[in-house]
Amino acid sequence: MREIYLDNSATTRCFPQAAELMSRIYLEDYGNPSSMHHKGVQAEKHIREARKILSGILRVKPDNLIFTSCGTEGDNLAIIGCAMAGKRSGMHLVTTPIEHPAVLETMRFLESRGFEVTVLPVDREGLVDPADVSAAVREDTILVSVMHTNNEIGTVQPVAEIGEAIKKKNPRTLFHVDAVQGFGKARIYPARMKIDLLTVSGHKIHGPKGVGFLYVGDKVKIQNILFGGGQQKGLRSGTENVAGTAGMALAAKMLYDSFDEDTERLYSLREDFISRITKIPEVSVNGRRGREGAPHIISVTVPGVRAEVLLHALEDKGVYVSAGSACASNRPHVSSTLSAIGLGKDGLDSTVRISMSVMTTKEDMEEAAAAMEELIPFLRRYTRH
Repeated sequence: MREIYLDNSATTRCFPQAAELMSRIYLEDYGNPSSMHHKGVQAEKHIREARKILSGILRVKPDNLIFTSCGTEGDNLAIIGCAMAGKRSGMHLVTTPIEHPAVLETMRFLESRGFEVTVLPVDREGLVDPADVSAAVREDTILVSVMHTNNEIGTVQPVAEIGEAIKKKNPRTLFHVDAVQGFGKARIYPARMKIDLLTVSGHKIHGPKGVGFLYVGDKVKIQNILFGGGQQKGLRSGTENVAGTAGMALAAKMLYDSFDEDTERLYSLREDFISRITKIPEVSVNGRRGREGAPHIISVTVPGVRAEVLLHALEDKGVYVSAGSACASNRPHVSSTLSAIGLGKDGLDSTVRISMSVMTTKEDMEEAAAAMEELIPFLRRYTRH
């Protein structure tokens, strides 16, 4: 049975080229980049090359990047680090209800430490209104955190407009963007979009797990949350993951080298798939249609069929999808994103996520659609009677 992997928002398959580079580093250039001898210099070269590649994609300075272990660490460092560094000027933070748990749980932690958090509403498509952001920003607002692309429904926020609204209201307020789902699928330029901090994860872009990075703007006051040997300007102590960092950078380069062609193809696959499955009675798609949504994520609500049941029925046919977000845990939980866009209990229990990558083919999507067309009426007969 052929496998059709459509859970790429949870993780992607590593590019073979990135895996080969990492293997060579593990076996040959395995020195500690902080060491002064030749092996250390070889390792440090890989770190410098990764900085050059990734900073070039974002059009920022190489020194603005802090390498981390994952997106969660990047979000924690950005939010807690800036909150701690800026608390003398204010204790107010702003976010949305559709953020990744790495942001929402961090905000809850800061609330327990005396910070005030404003959670902005979103509309039925999951969009944040820049006017609402502007209204929420105050003199004592330290930071606003809004994700670039939602990991469950694929809504792409008007990040540049939000950044403009924040800086117009209070130039001192920092703007953090979780771009874990957006980087590699959109062109993101922090300086132009008035983004002060940007989080990225390697395993969402065909790089390895266990590595990511945080962009930190020049004028950002941020406090470290890890203590140790003082690597990376003291902001992220710990020996750098040389192989992972190099693999992530190469994967990012490969994605952006063929960005326009791949994006066009994914949008075409997405629209063809949506047009086909929405012909099934009562089936609907959450988020934004067309080019206003992310090219790779499709959130599908199937009334009358529990998401977990449909997920395993598709798995039996070799099609791998997700029920909600796999980033939180593998245990069922209520989706804050689906709740925020107004889905009722039935919708919360019957929504699956199909997420593509540049490795996804037209045949993959056609076979997945055919499997859903076959399974949904069959499963409904057993659950509705």
